[in-house]
Amino acid sequence: MPSFDTVLEPDFVELRNAVEQSNKEISTRFDFKGSAARIELIEKGARERDLMLHADSDFQIGQVKDILLAKLAKRGVDVRFLDASARIEKAGGDKVRQPVGVKCGIDSQLARKIQGLVKQSKLKVQAAIQGDTVRINGTKRDELQGAIALLRREITDAPLKFDNFRE
Repeated sequence: MPSFDTVLEPDFVELRNAVEQSNKEISTRFDFKGSAARIELIEKGARERDLMLHADSDFQIGQVKDILLAKLAKRGVDVRFLDASARIEKAGGDKVRQPVGVKCGIDSQLARKIQGLVKQSKLKVQAAIQGDTVRINGTKRDELQGAIALLRREITDAPLKFDNFRE
């Protein structure tokens, strides 16, 4: 039975490269000379990572974030993987920092949304939530391709990938 997995996972190698390029640009820019501005990549596990933006002021945090977003775009990493909704916090003295989450894995709310869209689509496919992925099974390859097109069209707030396409 043909199937594929719907996943939400950035390319971690390209993410690391973008962070390193951003730090290199920050260290060479004149407006950051003598400041503590940098981006720190925090690895929490095999598939979990977060970023920490460090700077001297709120304005510099914005500039650091702009540099990071530009480097991510150049390297082909979708910026929707980043969750920069956390507040800027004081980090001792006159320094500030902002945690930025990297989305990895489909959360239960998005998985239920995907499952509901597939059920409402009248396509002859079934969606099953399996941890942080959603597996979609169907009888025909064309139906699965229709499901992929539907998900790309309807879900715009998450950069979904479609892996493990099996015949």
